[in-house]
Amino acid sequence: MPRWFRTLLHLTPIVGLVSLGSVAGLLVFRMFAPLADLHAAANELGNYLQTVGGIYAVLLAFVVYVVWNQFNETRGYLDREASALVDLHRTASGLPPRSRAAIQSGLRDYIDAVMRDEWPAMGCGDDATIDRVSELIEQVWLAIHGCKPTNDCQHTIYGEVLGRFNQLTDLRTSRLSAARARIPLAMTILLYTGGLLTVGSVYLLAFDHVWLHALVTAALAGAIAHILFLIRDLDDAFSGDLQVSRAAFERARRSFDRVAHIADADAA
Repeated sequence: MPRWFRTLLHLTPIVGLVSLGSVAGLLVFRMFAPLADLHAAANELGNYLQTVGGIYAVLLAFVVYVVWNQFNETRGYLDREASALVDLHRTASGLPPRSRAAIQSGLRDYIDAVMRDEWPAMGCGDDATIDRVSELIEQVWLAIHGCKPTNDCQHTIYGEVLGRFNQLTDLRTSRLSAARARIPLAMTILLYTGGLLTVGSVYLLAFDHVWLHALVTAALAGAIAHILFLIRDLDDAFSGDLQVSRAAFERARRSFDRVAHIADADAA
């Protein structure tokens, strides 16, 4: 199923229900609030709505900016980690055969485990699975540590392998840290209560026609629901509808296979 269609299926019912709920609340409010009183306080209510709406708009814009930046940073960590894996796998080809095989096999096991197991684990905070995948990268380190270069060329390559492995582990740490980053609970409460307060404040507008009042209320409630859905989805970069793509790791895995075929052809 295309990602845009899955997002549409999840988003449409939420926006629709929130809009309908806001209109239902408006109809109940207008049953008990005299329209004449709202007209009498129109100036004061207008100033109040302008203040509340302005504050909430700034809050929404700030949070969207933050989660979008975090999402892009996470995507950047993934791309750089995939590149580091390819570089390490390729550079290890210059090491002695036994060490090369152990390192490259360990990297294949690691990247397979990240895509198969660690990806959903990052979305749900499954630390046990993440720790299990971390053991695979430790196995790669043991293979590197056990390598015994036999000439000057291999000594130079070994130094490069050490540097690239350190870069890989740093990028992995950054990716896991980004996966654990979430909007604080207090901020989440503020976002949702602010949305309720803003939509509820629109009830105070003195519209003579109920249908027009309902249209304005539903449009505002639907827009806020859409933005809150976007914030929640971007905040969960590894399990939301807009989750970061695995394409970089999939390309890295295919690169591993190409290098393996070349090595087999050279050996033959």
